[in-house]
Amino acid sequence: MFKLVRRRSIPITVTLNNPLSLSTSTPSSHTNAIIHILTSSNTFAQATSLTKQCLQNSRTTCSSLFHALTRAQLTPRAFGVLILAFSQLGLAEEALWFYKNLVSLPPLQPCNALLHALVKTRRFDSVWQVYGDMVSRGFSPTAITYGILMHCSCNQGDVSNARKMFDEMFKRGIEPTVVVYTILIRGFCNEGQMEEAERVFGLMRESRVVAPNLYTYKTLMDGYCKMGDVKRVFYLYCDLLKHGLHPDVVIFATLIDVLCKMGDLTAARNCFAYMAKFGVAPNIYAYNSLIDGYCKVGNLPEAMHLQVEMERCEILSDVFTYNILIKGLCDEDRVEEAEDLMEKMDNVGILANSVTYNVMIDGFCKSGDMDKAIEVCSRMTERKIEPDVITFSTLIDGFCKKGNTKAAMGLYTEMVIKGLVPDVVTYTALIDGHCKVGKIKEAFRLHKEMLDAGLTPNVFTVSCLIDGLLKDGRKYDAIKLFLEKTGAGWSGGKVNNSSFCSPNSVMFAILIQGLCKDGQIFKATKFFAEMRSNGFKPDMLVYVTMLQAHFQSKHILDGMMLHAEMLKMGVVRNTSINGVLSRGYRVNGYSKSAHMCSEYLMEYDIRFPDPAG
Repeated sequence: MFKLVRRRSIPITVTLNNPLSLSTSTPSSHTNAIIHILTSSNTFAQATSLTKQCLQNSRTTCSSLFHALTRAQLTPRAFGVLILAFSQLGLAEEALWFYKNLVSLPPLQPCNALLHALVKTRRFDSVWQVYGDMVSRGFSPTAITYGILMHCSCNQGDVSNARKMFDEMFKRGIEPTVVVYTILIRGFCNEGQMEEAERVFGLMRESRVVAPNLYTYKTLMDGYCKMGDVKRVFYLYCDLLKHGLHPDVVIFATLIDVLCKMGDLTAARNCFAYMAKFGVAPNIYAYNSLIDGYCKVGNLPEAMHLQVEMERCEILSDVFTYNILIKGLCDEDRVEEAEDLMEKMDNVGILANSVTYNVMIDGFCKSGDMDKAIEVCSRMTERKIEPDVITFSTLIDGFCKKGNTKAAMGLYTEMVIKGLVPDVVTYTALIDGHCKVGKIKEAFRLHKEMLDAGLTPNVFTVSCLIDGLLKDGRKYDAIKLFLEKTGAGWSGGKVNNSSFCSPNSVMFAILIQGLCKDGQIFKATKFFAEMRSNGFKPDMLVYVTMLQAHFQSKHILDGMMLHAEMLKMGVVRNTSINGVLSRGYRVNGYSKSAHMCSEYLMEYDIRFPDPAG
């Protein structure tokens, strides 16, 4: 190459220090010569590397560079180097401009690089337009090309088209690579189509040409993690060991994460320790998963110990580590300690993000300290982090729980002025707050506004409205709303989940308790039956409410039958239930039964006042 450089009288220093000299508005003769020399020789990779270095420092426009190189009569291969360089630098627009202005089709590698750059910049329509143009000009796609096109289809959410491209490969006699197989598997996993993902995995095994690698297994394992199929996750782990693959830190971190989400911290810790057997050192993700697992089960001392252990191993805590620990402390109502940890985070140079601030705001709101919550929000703004929908919704909910709907509505107005769109959580908090202070009319106005905005109320929104109506003495309106929103009838049939909001146990409990309080025991009994027919197990409060209502209505036999059913269902006998039974039997003249219940209560030295006395 240096002989060629000397033959053209180009100084060696130009070649080594600034090969293309593209710092001016138009390329020099040196530029043209070196591009031609590098691409004419067998140094295509070096040509691309040097071109990239120069393009990064260039102020030359695509148009001026193109016209200068055209005048120099460079080959399509030389232009291909520029397309490849632009593509690898992430300059898809520039690469596409050069491609469109070429008469001849560039070589295969630049074509694939351009398609890949367009996918990375999410210019999906351009991908298919350029590919169609390439094929019309005689381009023959390779396995790499198909992999890029399948990746594009999956990013567009069109995994069926990715499968179509995969099948087209086979028809053309092109053998898919492990990357191509894995792209399609990931596409199906992202769509929750695990059977299809397994089918492709099976084809890969049957091909005997390519074998799944760790990334393929990781992709499938992630898919099953999202589906909650832990058994299959561990089957795949055993399968990769069986086929001679050694799990890396990513595989172990996935296993630890899924075990923590299951709440099996013992198994997660054993898996963490097992990494050493394979000579795998834990990474920040593995530690964070384990720390998060311990925080979720309320074992903060162990979570804190793990952070110390992690930093002893020279793995520094990141913003996710601190966010996990801060949330753990807030969940335990230790907000002052959480604030101290946030200050420590700042001292060690880790910048708090919107998640950190939102967690702290939520912590203070739940503890009822709205002044501190607002203070944290102000600090957030001072740090140039704009409050988002989560921030406003959290503060609105906090003020609503304190009964301060005026402040909540003020925040709602500010939120809208800032251009933030309230979501279902925002409206539900406002509706709940207004229902709790008896402002039912305003609650339903907000409900209408929510519907007009195209939002669908969830089960919590409906529960708040039902609770508000019952507290306002409008039991028939509450029942009507329940039936309208859930589609639940009196037949004991299952709710049509596709057309209505599926009721949960909380909604049923609110309705049953409200009706019992109003003396509507027959209606409450029907909803109690509906609750169980929909697969919900009544909690202790619902049972106690129903028992009290039966005894107050003199339905002694119904109360006895419900008590017998509770025993049959394995409901643990406790002081609340026995207190209701003892009082109910005594008031209604069943002294023997009342005495039996009282004996249980005397063990705990519990006495209930005689209502007659």
